[in-house]
Amino acid sequence: MTLNQSSLFGQVDDLQDLTFIERPIRRSLKTAEEIEKLTVDEDLNDIERAVYLLSSGQDVQRASVIINLPNLVRQNPAETFRRVVPKVREVLHVAGADMQLAAAGSFLTLLQDDIVLIQTHTHSILQIVLLNLDHRDTVVSNAWLETLLSAIDALPKETIRQEILSPLVSKAQLSQSLQARLASCRILGKVACKFESPIVKKDLLPLVRSLCQDVEYEVRSCMCRQLENIARGIGLDHTKAAVLPELVELARDEGSTVRLAAFDTIINLLEMFDSDDRTRVIFPLVKTFCEKCFKADEAVLASLSFQYGKLCHGLSASFTEEQHLWFLEFYKKLCVLGLQHENGHSDNQVYPLELESKYALVRRNCAYNFPAMVLFADPNHFLTELYPTFSSLCHDPEITVRRTMAEGFHEIVKLLGPNVHFIHKELVVLLQDDSLEVLDALLSHLQETLELATSRGEGPGPESKQLIVPELVPALAAAEQKAALSLRWRVHERLLQRYACLPRVVSADQIYFRFLQRMFAIVTTNNVLPVQREAARTLCMFLRYNRKQEQRQEIIGKVLQELAQGRSYWNRLRYLDLCEIAMELFSKAYFCKYFLIQALELVNDPVANVRYKLCHMLPRLRSTIRLPADKHLLQQLEFCVRKLLCREKDKDVVATVRKTVLELDKMDITEPYHKRHERDLLDQKKEKEETLLLEMEQLERQQSEAKLTSEKHTEKKRRDSKTGLSGTKGLSGSTSGATLSTSSGKELRKAKLARSRSLSSHPTTPKMANPDKTLKVKDSGSCPGKGKNLLPMNADEALRSHHFSVAAASSVLSPTPSASSMPVLIRSNTPNTLVDHPHQHRSSTLDHRTTNGSKDTQSRKLSIQRKSNSFGMQSGRE
Repeated sequence: MTLNQSSLFGQVDDLQDLTFIERPIRRSLKTAEEIEKLTVDEDLNDIERAVYLLSSGQDVQRASVIINLPNLVRQNPAETFRRVVPKVREVLHVAGADMQLAAAGSFLTLLQDDIVLIQTHTHSILQIVLLNLDHRDTVVSNAWLETLLSAIDALPKETIRQEILSPLVSKAQLSQSLQARLASCRILGKVACKFESPIVKKDLLPLVRSLCQDVEYEVRSCMCRQLENIARGIGLDHTKAAVLPELVELARDEGSTVRLAAFDTIINLLEMFDSDDRTRVIFPLVKTFCEKCFKADEAVLASLSFQYGKLCHGLSASFTEEQHLWFLEFYKKLCVLGLQHENGHSDNQVYPLELESKYALVRRNCAYNFPAMVLFADPNHFLTELYPTFSSLCHDPEITVRRTMAEGFHEIVKLLGPNVHFIHKELVVLLQDDSLEVLDALLSHLQETLELATSRGEGPGPESKQLIVPELVPALAAAEQKAALSLRWRVHERLLQRYACLPRVVSADQIYFRFLQRMFAIVTTNNVLPVQREAARTLCMFLRYNRKQEQRQEIIGKVLQELAQGRSYWNRLRYLDLCEIAMELFSKAYFCKYFLIQALELVNDPVANVRYKLCHMLPRLRSTIRLPADKHLLQQLEFCVRKLLCREKDKDVVATVRKTVLELDKMDITEPYHKRHERDLLDQKKEKEETLLLEMEQLERQQSEAKLTSEKHTEKKRRDSKTGLSGTKGLSGSTSGATLSTSSGKELRKAKLARSRSLSSHPTTPKMANPDKTLKVKDSGSCPGKGKNLLPMNADEALRSHHFSVAAASSVLSPTPSASSMPVLIRSNTPNTLVDHPHQHRSSTLDHRTTNGSKDTQSRKLSIQRKSNSFGMQSGRE
């Protein structure tokens, strides 16, 4: 026997030695005597039963009556107020906290919902509320106070003056309890907005001044926070004379909470002070408050840092250059508080945990106010004034600080405008942050951030945009890997949803080589269904915006091979999900050409789940078929339905097929004409976009080929000219030193010069038959420097920016982007001879272009550009 076994048996022996006391088990929850006490005569009506329970019932029964009091008032208000409410008042004298809280809620309902006539029964209700304000339990008294404050909004002025203000004068006296004086402060602030300025100044202002000078700092602080309502009640004219002196005195109070309340009230009332008051009174007061808090009162720094942005903007119009600089430097000190030798601490000192948390909260509030401080300091001076502070906050050791910076990053990008390239490095840093919380905060406006960071990132030159992409793409890929490895799949799903905007940010090649294969891997291997579906949607977006026909063809082929024909039924189900997404994004013709046939072939799938999902999708698949052009597809769909009806054995699939057949029969009958017409118009718009973008893609390919041909021709001519010059130099050197005759030397020189001219006039490619045709292509404007190009040199970026300007109005942040406002690229109907026979394609293109001449080429380019411009204008209108 081991040591562990012996100790175990020893514990069992000890348990056996224990003697348990057997207790009688109650067979029922209530005894017969208790049940008899709870029994009420059934012949009593609601009012009589309520009076009986309030008089002789138990606490749970009394509480039930109090909670049901609003219903009793609705049924019989006169009898309820005559018999039940006085009993409730008697019960509340000895009631516990739970019954008191229930009564507070019931009376608030009576006062707010206009259940009773205010003039008739308000007095009796308010008497009960005011009587319980002085309850010894703080929780109960606060509940009754909230009831009274909420009821003031629904009460008329005369009722407030008679029922509330009259007893308020006595409750605000110094002889009353602390709790009563605190309640008086809040009541004064609430009723100040209900009366006109003369009444507030005459009746309420003396009580306000008395409470501002109370001996207890809690009363002074509470009254100070109500001065904002008092100032708005008496108006702008009397605020300077009546409220401002009280605020100045309270801002110099010995209690930190009183000073903090005065500081918050001053910030909230800045618009009510004129420029002279801000310069002479407010600025010195706030400056002294900030310096005092920074040196000795870390507890107030949290509130100060939270209100700092609002403070600076409220006073910025009255600042001198020196005052502006002082507030900016003080903000910089707050941003590094706890990180450097601020506040009298050395660099190597370890702060207490409580103090360190306070400093972290201050830096987080500074991060929250950073967009406001960028506006305060002028975005044009960001690099010199705020960039070091910005970088420090983005690299802060506290996660909460970095997360707050990520939440407001898009605001900073908007403010910087053309200078956004200054913060490209920090964007990459936040994307690569170790904490997933920071990445999650950045995802909320990631699309807006990326688009602004790249589209406005030119700066002084165009190379700024190219500098961000090599750093941005690895950071985006690493962020996705980090989200995939975590257990927070919702963050991964949101990230994939935001990645649908990548075609607007990076090139198609970078998406194809860095992200496309990853989307396939997520769709086929991830274990979370929402993540897989979002990856499928992002994959469709990548296909939609890809600008190379070969890559699009390879993507579609891979979708069919790995999903539609995948070995796992799970992948085949994902193909049907992808078909649902494709029907939203692409036109009917595009979907029928590439996706429909493979979806219908899944009717032979051996797994019933796949056939079941296909049956549900049949009505939607039928809606993509256009007659009479797609009559063969309709026949194939009907064949699939008949096959399911005849051969299907799974009962769920059979039931679904029968239901689907009824839906298919009613599709053309029950659908309203206007909905069908709107859908047809939307599909026509998609198809036009696809056709236009295909033409633009072909034009771009022709221009690139013509440019390549002209460059080869120029290089060949330059190389041949160098060869002729070297031969000429050699000939002149040999004739000067040899004994040949002058006539024979001239003949040899002429022969070589003629040979060099004939070589320089040859075409650039040896397979071209006519050199004049090559020269025509060159002169038609494809060679740089020889003519006017219809498209800029960087055609891919210019065309991509034009395509996405069409979709600028679409809500891409939503989980399902609008399919009507995004252009789609489709494959041409011509055979794909570009990949298999590149020389034939090039020669045929050149023959065609040389036959038509340079004028036809330019006219075609102009017509394509007119189509693209008209398409952009139509999309902008829609």
